[in-house]
Amino acid sequence: MNLKELSSILNLSQTTVSRALNGYPEVGEKTRLRVLEAAQKHNYHPSSSAKRLAMGRASSVAHVVPQNAQHSMINPHFSDFIAGAGETYSRNGYDMVISVVPDTEQESVYRELTRSGRVDGFIVHGPFKEDPRIDLLESLKVPFVVHGRTEVSKDRYCWLDVNNRSSFKRATNFLLDLGHTRIALLNGLEEMDFAYRRKIGYEAALREHGLEPDPALIFSSDMIEPYGYSVTRTLLERDEAPSAILTSSVLTALGVVRAAQEMGLQIGRDLSILTFDDQLSFLQHSGVPLFTAVRSSILEAGKRLAEILLDRINNPDQPLTQELWETDLVVGRSTGPYLGD
Repeated sequence: MNLKELSSILNLSQTTVSRALNGYPEVGEKTRLRVLEAAQKHNYHPSSSAKRLAMGRASSVAHVVPQNAQHSMINPHFSDFIAGAGETYSRNGYDMVISVVPDTEQESVYRELTRSGRVDGFIVHGPFKEDPRIDLLESLKVPFVVHGRTEVSKDRYCWLDVNNRSSFKRATNFLLDLGHTRIALLNGLEEMDFAYRRKIGYEAALREHGLEPDPALIFSSDMIEPYGYSVTRTLLERDEAPSAILTSSVLTALGVVRAAQEMGLQIGRDLSILTFDDQLSFLQHSGVPLFTAVRSSILEAGKRLAEILLDRINNPDQPLTQELWETDLVVGRSTGPYLGD
């Protein structure tokens, strides 16, 4: 027995039968009871597609992931985020659509997914300081939330972000309190909002200690291990090498460690390293951590952003949800006091 056959027996539309089975208030009680009795008699169990028809929704959400030659969003950070989000979707009966597309095709993919009704909403990844995706999704009148936020118009939509500015100010202050004054910053791509805010926090801490930020110690690139390695090799070969390095990812920090060890330096004594730690699942271990870090779980962020999106889909008229998470500073084995030249 399928929905079409049951509808024919009852002489009702498929939509009415589906809505009756799912308890929609616009279906009268007499009709609802009649449908339930017929479903039981004929051993009918609604399929997921029938339920979606009744709800008028796809029960799917989309992650449109931009790719270009300079930056890949498909990385361990994204994998942990998706694992967290997927847990929330599964618990609530939602499917996930991941569409990996060139930068230039993002708009057409957002428009097509919305037009086709294949998804009920979107999570936006890696926002820029000014991000055209925000205006596009608002114009499409589709639910969405942003992982991060933009420097402008952040009051218009739902978002969840880490307090990147205060986190990197705190991290820089920690190194300054240990006596380090030449602190290099290996940041993410600065056109992205999170990296922009981290740089501001780093520079603010230096200036409050009477130190002017040195452009020769500030770097911006995709946050991968080879980036940390190559920049650190260059830095440590200078006459005035930094005594501490602050990185925007553990992946970058691993490259810093590799370069320093190749040059015969001891981490925590000859060179201090402090990093942002997304608590990537494959790098977790017990005991004292290798890295001193400002820490926030990207997996937990994925869970929470998915919850915010599903709530937005189900309650579109509710006030916007905007959450700013603070980080924990965890002291590991990668930092120590400045010992002088």
